[in-house]
Amino acid sequence: MKEKFLQWLDRALMLNLFLVLASFFWLAIALIGRWADVPLGLDLWYDLWEPVFTPALGILMLGAIANGIIRQISKRFGAKSQ
Repeated sequence: MKEKFLQWLDRALMLNLFLVLASFFWLAIALIGRWADVPLGLDLWYDLWEPVFTPALGILMLGAIANGIIRQISKRFGAKSQ
């Protein structure tokens, strides 16, 4: 049960990581477009920052910390029980 949960958590965090990376690349391309006077969606990116990208960053950080804590606890209890 614990391994299934950790596997699900790893997959969810990986998808979230790709969302965060995609938003970063979108921001970089949109900033280059703003510099070149080509509309590439910077205003839309700003509109999505609070409702989408900020929670995605928070979930990614919280999930990474929780995943590390769970694995350390599992390792310590696993070593004591053997």
